[in-house]
Amino acid sequence: MHIHRYQGCALALLVFMIIALPRTASAVPSFARQTGMPCSQCHTMSFGVALTPYGRQFKLNGYTFGEGEHPMPLAFMVQGGYSRVDTPPPDALAAHFSANNNVSVDQVSVFLATRLTEHIGIFSQSTYSGEDRHFSWDNTDVRYARPLKLFGTDAVVGISVNNNPTVQDLWHSSPAWAYPYIGSPLVPGVSAAPIIGGLGGVAVGATAYTMIHDHVYLEAGAYKGLSDRWLGNVGLYPDNNVHINGAAPYWRAAYQFTRGEKGEHYFSVGTYGMDVKMQPDAAVPDTDHYTDVAFDATYQYTPDGPGAILVNASLIHEKQQLNATFNALLADNATNHLNALEIDASYAYRQTWSAGLGLFDTSGGRDATRYGPAPFEGSNNGSPDTRGYTAQLEYVPFGKMTSWGRPWVNLRVGVQYTGYLRFNGGTSNYDVPNGRSASQNNSLFLFSWMAF
Repeated sequence: MHIHRYQGCALALLVFMIIALPRTASAVPSFARQTGMPCSQCHTMSFGVALTPYGRQFKLNGYTFGEGEHPMPLAFMVQGGYSRVDTPPPDALAAHFSANNNVSVDQVSVFLATRLTEHIGIFSQSTYSGEDRHFSWDNTDVRYARPLKLFGTDAVVGISVNNNPTVQDLWHSSPAWAYPYIGSPLVPGVSAAPIIGGLGGVAVGATAYTMIHDHVYLEAGAYKGLSDRWLGNVGLYPDNNVHINGAAPYWRAAYQFTRGEKGEHYFSVGTYGMDVKMQPDAAVPDTDHYTDVAFDATYQYTPDGPGAILVNASLIHEKQQLNATFNALLADNATNHLNALEIDASYAYRQTWSAGLGLFDTSGGRDATRYGPAPFEGSNNGSPDTRGYTAQLEYVPFGKMTSWGRPWVNLRVGVQYTGYLRFNGGTSNYDVPNGRSASQNNSLFLFSWMAF
């Protein structure tokens, strides 16, 4: 009873704040109007995801910086492109599409992003999925932040209310903002992933954080799963309910520092994690218990010259206690584990051209029931092990300081290639007896990403 009351009040407050936004500040890319600066002030590639040091400070301080104009807090984004798989899967990966060679509009998003008061700001995204043909809420982060003295030194303290663990993070080594920042839902992907990256939109939580002396970052909080009724209120379905049991604690700690005469070398190292219990069947008290512990690091090189380098690394270890799944005869083992390693590096030239390479390696304990044989998406040896790489080249014609239509017109176009060295535990004939090899899932994605 108290849990439902807490969940309802928190969500009601969040929805009310979104609906009742005062028209006194701007959004993405209207955040540029709010700050009076171009999008490139906050983002390493003129606009997009990866943040500059100023961008991290802007987010840390609750999206409240700004002495610029404040016309309206709305922005829009469209993503889509052409997707091709090396060998077509046996069936289309989304309804209304072909098994291969698809042209699609994948996302159309509207943003409310603005400073609400001197210490409160919001970043809120709602998205129409071209594959699902459905509109629902997306990444949302409402923040309160203010500077003060803590333990005799300068600090920033704040609170984030958000709907996706790690969406509030300042770094791009965590799941919500990880490389390659854009992808096609119409090509094969990694089938097993840690739970911390899979709760976007189906949970809501609050965390308290502080940055001490611009070096030490600490954060802690908890998340609750949404009820079927609240999932409907935000555009989702009862089938999306992951049935989180109780509150799921979340934590984050990081240390950042700079080197060089002008601080052009930026480093951060940290850890984050989450502890989640799920009750797959509401009529059965058994639960599955997932504990994710991650270690991550970032490096940025931003000299006075035209080039910049960004490197991210993350390793997530997930401990799984699968009592509910095991007792329902849906797993061979009551205990298991999953590891997810990601490393990426990008080079940006004049915030116009970018070349990136990311490596990923997912591995875990074998379970012939959970990871059983099946055409295309199955495993012949009960293994989720998948590894490969994603290479990406991008061009940004609009979105820089001197661009036409700044800051209202922003465009990124690019080509992305994903190659698999192993897929679901095998390199060849991984889905015995169907004979598919890992490299047959390699894919090409030609994309366009516009914000206005």
